[in-house]
Amino acid sequence: MSSVNKVNANSVEAVPTVSIFGVPFCKWGMKETVSYLSEVVSSGRPHQVITANPIMMMAAKEDPAYKKMMQQADLIVPDGTGVVWAAKMGGVPVTERVPGFDLLHELMKQGDRHGWRVYLLGASKEVIQEAARRLALQYPTAEIVGYRDGFFGPEQDREVIDNIVQAAPHLLFVARGADTQEPWIAKHKKELGVPVVMGVGGSFDVISGRTKRAPMLFRKLKIEWLYRLLKEPTRFRRMLALPKFALWVLRDRENITK
Repeated sequence: MSSVNKVNANSVEAVPTVSIFGVPFCKWGMKETVSYLSEVVSSGRPHQVITANPIMMMAAKEDPAYKKMMQQADLIVPDGTGVVWAAKMGGVPVTERVPGFDLLHELMKQGDRHGWRVYLLGASKEVIQEAARRLALQYPTAEIVGYRDGFFGPEQDREVIDNIVQAAPHLLFVARGADTQEPWIAKHKKELGVPVVMGVGGSFDVISGRTKRAPMLFRKLKIEWLYRLLKEPTRFRRMLALPKFALWVLRDRENITK
């Protein structure tokens, strides 16, 4: 059984944010973010966490429904270097970049410390199975209470949701297509009833060993996107959103944080 005790949801600390083109980003760094989400787990209140980057910001610009979904999320952290730069250009900087991959592992460390229950959803059957195995070895006190691949349609949503509800995790990590991941979480957050639900993109691929994360040099230079593009040239069209976002920031600088 989990050692987490529920507390009044009102005791959860308020999140300081900066609006970047109408999307509220958390200003905290990694340490404060993890501390806050630990409070959220204790509160038991369903919480959607989005790790946002410029590609998602461009999607929000082009799709009002996607932007509204982001605006209604409980916490948005600045995953992309471009987002951190935009906040600085707008005169209201965030503390630091909070990479989703690193946030996943920091939350797993907390789960290992407190005996949290964790459910993994997404990727292929082989990848999610191996990711679950490796996370269980790395964080033995955190309980992996279930996992499922991400290849399911709306007709299977009910079955997937019921399985997650029955497992009653404290953390739910979701890795699906870029266009469906966050909207799916937003649509079913209340039904799922999981304190922390977070989209994690390709994290399971890295955890399982299927793909490699960018070397430290690329991370220090803040060009992980370049490494991914070199490894996966098919991402080129998607990566075009990066220069488009940069031009948006430069052209509309006075309105970035309004």
